[in-house]
Amino acid sequence: MDGADTEACWVLNRGDPGLLASLDKLSAAEASASSGSGGASIAAHVDHLRYGLGLILRWRAGENPFPEADWAASWRRTRVSEAEWRALRTDLAETVHRWLEVVDVPTRLDQLELTGTIAGVVHLAYHLGAMRQMDRSIRGPPDPGLGERQRPAT
Repeated sequence: MDGADTEACWVLNRGDPGLLASLDKLSAAEASASSGSGGASIAAHVDHLRYGLGLILRWRAGENPFPEADWAASWRRTRVSEAEWRALRTDLAETVHRWLEVVDVPTRLDQLELTGTIAGVVHLAYHLGAMRQMDRSIRGPPDPGLGERQRPAT
């Protein structure tokens, strides 16, 4: 979320600013653009992540919000104004950091909880990749281990 570790990079390349800083590079218009195939906008992906992590936080606090969850609603926010885009990014950052605090606390998890926690990490990674495919300006740095001829075209 906040960039690659300087000592060891497991998912992101060294020097990658992470999801939150990448999103800060986009204007509301860029975040509102739909993908070339008419798919969801980056703003919709961000709202979906914020919504899903919010549900997980409520669940970890002892509530069961999933029976009433409206996942489709999280995809309806496709266009945002500059003020809405700032607010959405702020809300995502706050939600992500609360979620990171929760998963950082050692807790005994049953199989469903463990699966849900791992799925949450994978879900975030999927959406980061999807958004970076949609707008190349928010991609991280290339893998420094790749030679120029091996580097994929951008």
